[in-house]
Amino acid sequence: MNIAIVGATGNVGRKIIEVLENSKISINNLHLVASSKSAGSKLRFKDKEIEIEQLETFDFKKVNITFFSAGGKISQKYVPIAANYSIVIDNSSFFRMDPEVPLIVPQVNSSDLKNIKKNIIANPNCSTAQLVIILKPLHDLFNIKRVIISTYQSTSGAGKAPMDELVEQTKLLLENKKIISKNFTKQIAFNAIPHIDAFTDEGYTKEELKMVNETKKILDKNIELTATCVRIPVLVSHAESINVEFEKNFTLGKISEALNAANGCKVIDDRKDGGYMTPVEAEGKNETFISRIRKDNSNKKAVNLWCVSDNLLRGAALNAVEIAEAYIKYK
Repeated sequence: MNIAIVGATGNVGRKIIEVLENSKISINNLHLVASSKSAGSKLRFKDKEIEIEQLETFDFKKVNITFFSAGGKISQKYVPIAANYSIVIDNSSFFRMDPEVPLIVPQVNSSDLKNIKKNIIANPNCSTAQLVIILKPLHDLFNIKRVIISTYQSTSGAGKAPMDELVEQTKLLLENKKIISKNFTKQIAFNAIPHIDAFTDEGYTKEELKMVNETKKILDKNIELTATCVRIPVLVSHAESINVEFEKNFTLGKISEALNAANGCKVIDDRKDGGYMTPVEAEGKNETFISRIRKDNSNKKAVNLWCVSDNLLRGAALNAVEIAEAYIKYK
């Protein structure tokens, strides 16, 4: 395979490079592509220095698979061009709800790869990706009726500049200096901001509606969902508090067993101090970790879960590479 990564110098692009190093994909040539300001610099892949190529002049005829991780505007302009010559796996939100573009989490709906019409495959929102691999085995067993989810999302979900701002604000706050927010609507250091992406007329943010619409597209359009998305002062990894209501009766034992057996999931749930996973511990790990599994004491058909996952890995780079691996198998 000849592969290109557009947005190779960004947070997710660099993670895709790392994941590809351990992937089963046989790579003949890896092309790292970015904007003109990064062109000519070099990144390492398997003990080799690869020079960054300029997006505006890159020839997509050279590659079989192209990963895009450079934002919606870049995807809107360049994905259709790349798709004329290669399969595109796009990390932006631009094509996710296109009915002719499969939205894929391989552990959940890899069979949808049979329906590629535009040579484009969409990678879901990072919060959605970690959610649906938990919901899938539970839905198979107990038939999910409704999901209520609150997310606690790290600054890396917004990019490198917001991560840097968290560090900068933390330093300023500890030095009793004035803070002016640049990438956030309010101070992020030692704070929580219930606002990710733009507000819609009905009061939800676009991030919240992404989780609802993408989960329905990937898993089951009949599941009812509502979401609240919060940005927290963490560098990497998203956490989610999930309430799941089932049609069928369940036991906690069967839920834990199903989640532990599910590809990409791991249950860490000891009812003692520290017997759960946190964002810091999930960073750099491929699994989505599930803790605090307990019955909803207000609804006998519902369960409460806490999950954490590295958003740059599970939610983006790892899922993108797993899509490529699944596509190659189907091909």
